[in-house]
Amino acid sequence: MSKPPKHILVIRLSAMGDVAMTVPVLRAFTEQYPDIKITVLTRGFFKPFFRDLENVSVFAADLKDKHKGFFGLLELSKELRTLGIDAVADLHNVLRSKILKIFLLDLKPIQIDKGRAEKKALIKGDIFEQLKTTHQRYRDVFEKLGVPIKNIQPKFPERAILSPKVLDIVGRDNKNWIGIAPFAAHKSKMYPLPLMEQVIEKLSKEHTILLFGGKEDAEYLITLQNDHVHTIAGKLSLDEELDVISNLDLMLSMDSGNAHMAAMMGIRVVTLWGVTHPYAGFYPFYQDANFALLADRSKFPKIPTSIYGNKFPEGYEDCMHTIRPEEIIEKVKQVVKKPH
Repeated sequence: MSKPPKHILVIRLSAMGDVAMTVPVLRAFTEQYPDIKITVLTRGFFKPFFRDLENVSVFAADLKDKHKGFFGLLELSKELRTLGIDAVADLHNVLRSKILKIFLLDLKPIQIDKGRAEKKALIKGDIFEQLKTTHQRYRDVFEKLGVPIKNIQPKFPERAILSPKVLDIVGRDNKNWIGIAPFAAHKSKMYPLPLMEQVIEKLSKEHTILLFGGKEDAEYLITLQNDHVHTIAGKLSLDEELDVISNLDLMLSMDSGNAHMAAMMGIRVVTLWGVTHPYAGFYPFYQDANFALLADRSKFPKIPTSIYGNKFPEGYEDCMHTIRPEEIIEKVKQVVKKPH
C-alpha cells in the first residue's frame, strides 16, 4: 500500500457555490488528517472561505493576467511545484484544470467524476431520483488519493464578533437575524421580486432582515430598507460578510452561492428552487430536506430543465410563482423555532 500524500493541491477555481461546498469537506479532512497539508488553488476573491481551516492555505490563481491561457497555466504549474505538493485533487474537471494537470502528470492527479451522464438523464426525464451529492463527489476524489474521509459529525466555526463598522450597517437589536439573498444567476432560479418583497415585509415585523447580494443588486435592495430591514450588498468585504452570516439565525436563499456560504458556516438555510432541483446534487451541506421549497412539478413536469438553471422551455421561467409567499413565511418561522 502506497504512503498517503503529505501535501495535496486541491483545484476548485469557481463558481462561488462550488468553492463554498469544498469547505465542509476540507474541514472534515483536516480533522482526520491533521498532518497532511492542503493548498487550495482558487480565485483570490474566495480566500476568506478557508480562513478558519487548520493546515489549509490558498494559492490565488490570476486567470485574467499572469496565469491566463496555455502559457499562463504552464507558469502556474511551475509556481505550484515550488510548494512541495505530492498529490493533486482536481475538484473542478474543466478544460483549464485539465491543461494544468498535463503539467503535473507525474503527481498522478485525480479528477472529480461530475456524473455528467446521470445528470443528463435527469434533465431529459429518463430518471427522477437523488443523484450523488457534490460533497460526496469531492470526498470520492480524496478516497482515490488514498485518504478517505470518514462520516463524522460536522463541525462549524464559532459566531464571529462583529466590528463596530458592521454593526452600524446591520443594527444592534436582539431579534432573530434572517438573511435573505433574493438573486441568482438566472431568472428561472429567482423567486419573483414583487412576491419576495411581500415575504420581506411580513418577516420584518418579527425579525431583523439582512439583505445579501452583489454590488449590482445594491441599488434595488436599498429601496427595501426600513428600521428592521438592512442591506449589506456592496457595503462589506467577503470576510465581513462571512462574519455577518455566522451570526444569522437563518438564511433564505435561492439555489445559489449564498445558500452554500451559509451552510458551510453551519447556518440553517431555507432554499427556494425553480427550474433546478435538489436531485442534481447541489443541496446545501447538512441541511434538512424539509428546508427546501420547490416549484410545483405537477404544473411544470419537465423540472429540472437544466443543472444550472440556464436552459428551460418557454414559460418555465415563471415556475416559482407556484411557491406562495405565505408558504415561505411559514417555513422560515418553523425553521427558526427548531432547536439546533
